[in-house]
Amino acid sequence: MAPVAQPLQTTRKDLLARLAEDRVYDLAVVGGGATGLGVALDAAARGFSVVLLESHDFAKGTSSRATKLVHGGVRYLAQGNISLVREALHERTTLLRNAPHLAQPLAFVVPSYQWWEAPFYGIGLTLYDLLAGKAGLGKTRFLGSTATAKALPTVRLEGLKGGVQYWDGQFNDARLALALARTAATRGALLVNYCAATGLLYQGGKISGLQAQDTIGGQTYSVRARCVVNAAGVWVDSLREMDSPAHSAGGGRAIQPMVAPSQGVHIVVDRSFLNSDTALMVPKTSDGRVLFAVPWLGKVILGTTDTPRHDLAREPQAFAEEVEFILRESARYLTKAPTRDDIKSIWVGLRPLVKPQDDDGESTKALSREHTVIVSRSGLVTVTGGKWTTYRAMAEDVLEKCADKGLLESRPAGQTEDLRLVGADAPTEWVPVSVSQTEGPHSYGDEHAFLANLPGAHVWLADGLSEAMVRFAARYEYAVTVEDMLARRSRMLFLDARMAAKLAPRVAEILLEETGIDPQTGEFAQLATQYLQIP
Repeated sequence: MAPVAQPLQTTRKDLLARLAEDRVYDLAVVGGGATGLGVALDAAARGFSVVLLESHDFAKGTSSRATKLVHGGVRYLAQGNISLVREALHERTTLLRNAPHLAQPLAFVVPSYQWWEAPFYGIGLTLYDLLAGKAGLGKTRFLGSTATAKALPTVRLEGLKGGVQYWDGQFNDARLALALARTAATRGALLVNYCAATGLLYQGGKISGLQAQDTIGGQTYSVRARCVVNAAGVWVDSLREMDSPAHSAGGGRAIQPMVAPSQGVHIVVDRSFLNSDTALMVPKTSDGRVLFAVPWLGKVILGTTDTPRHDLAREPQAFAEEVEFILRESARYLTKAPTRDDIKSIWVGLRPLVKPQDDDGESTKALSREHTVIVSRSGLVTVTGGKWTTYRAMAEDVLEKCADKGLLESRPAGQTEDLRLVGADAPTEWVPVSVSQTEGPHSYGDEHAFLANLPGAHVWLADGLSEAMVRFAARYEYAVTVEDMLARRSRMLFLDARMAAKLAPRVAEILLEETGIDPQTGEFAQLATQYLQIP
């Protein structure tokens, strides 16, 4: 087998030098989450020249805080949204095929304690299978109480009638985002994190590019582009305000906000609370919400909530009632009930739900889970909503809209349908993310051999994290700060915040040696403390 090519370097000095070049890009993307990265990759795969700017780090916001599920959306099926489920099931298969080192099938069991629950949920999940067709990951099957207890060893046995097993997917969201960024870079795209869009450029009343600023060094840039896509997630309205007539005239807000943020809280506990490679799913808790207990990277994720939030904090904190809900409902289904003292990390994400014109902001159940693409009079293309699983389909919709409006030429879609992401061509089977006790080599796919030859490959800072991984992140994965490394290149902050804080000083030393940039150790110490704050 031919040796794996050396990865593309992501030296910040070189990235900024390219950004300073006098050129006109076909497409400029604002936002380095799942949506923006998907648009950048699709456009680059079609041969467009692309630049993407992210004000913080790639996947810093919502895109690193998912429940780690690649799914068709069982609850959307219950709402009758067949088209959304069908699209998501197709995209689920595409994602698993194109990033097998980061996404794999995962079995779920819905335990039943009432006689009607298994047949009721089983019928819906069988329809889920039918909609998936050849894209199915495994057949839904009914389980007796003994088989249910075998699949979920810590499930509450009192009153257990049986259960239903079905299949969906699981992934490492932040590392998938990095794979999208790095794959786009191999197609010529320029992606720069820690570079904020601070204004819009116009020519003849139409958008002709962006003003940007390096948030680390302070340098400003003028980035010219034929088309600008606003993919800033829950923050899209900020760029839309810059594009409004009122902003141009120095007045106040003149736009109707598109986004109604919904907060999702996740609690991480030891694997022993589930003790299984099968996930537990409760489709209807005491107040009608969905609850998951998902094995992931040697720990268990409990969640999630769906609560309106009226601010756009970069690091939102859980509400006390959300934590109480997750712990209380977990105790109803698990024999070993987790308590506040058992929490290893707690993290919160904001979903960019699309806001209807008459929404009062007090409920998120009726808000659209689908994405929306709009184009302003000046040509600013804004996309928001949707979910991780359908990022690729969203990107195709955005580029179709750009072509329809004459902002980009029309080029054939489907270029990413079979485009395997960086690291995907691993020569062996990698350990599924649900059962791995470490993040380990499987996250790197076919780049593992290259990683093994870097300095520090056999110097382990913790289970699943070597010094070589830190060097790899600094050289090839755009990492600058300790948070970049321990929150998103490694997922340590999300898995065990105390351990992450302990590792921070040595990680900082390596990053500083590699980049010469302040790794912000003190800021990370404060952040790790927040991930342990339990309201």
